[in-house]
Amino acid sequence: MSHTVRQKTKLIARVRRLKGQMEGIERALESEFACVEVLRQIASVRGAIGGLAAEVMEEHLREHVMDAPDEPQRQQGGEEMIEVIRSYMK
Repeated sequence: MSHTVRQKTKLIARVRRLKGQMEGIERALESEFACVEVLRQIASVRGAIGGLAAEVMEEHLREHVMDAPDEPQRQQGGEEMIEVIRSYMK
């Protein structure tokens, strides 16, 4: 069973909080809040997304690289992580 399945409830709760934060940004823009307030909310969402990504990446490394039962699976898990990191860093 994948780590995202085992942690599904926790991860979905984080995504729902992010959705709420994004809706807060939308409301701030519609209400013509000061740009500094909108930027603070954007920074908060960016940090939350980064935290979510870091958690899923960490669990991927633990399950599919560090705890993988054999070398081919560790190699595949590592290659997948390299691909994700390259996408993430763009």
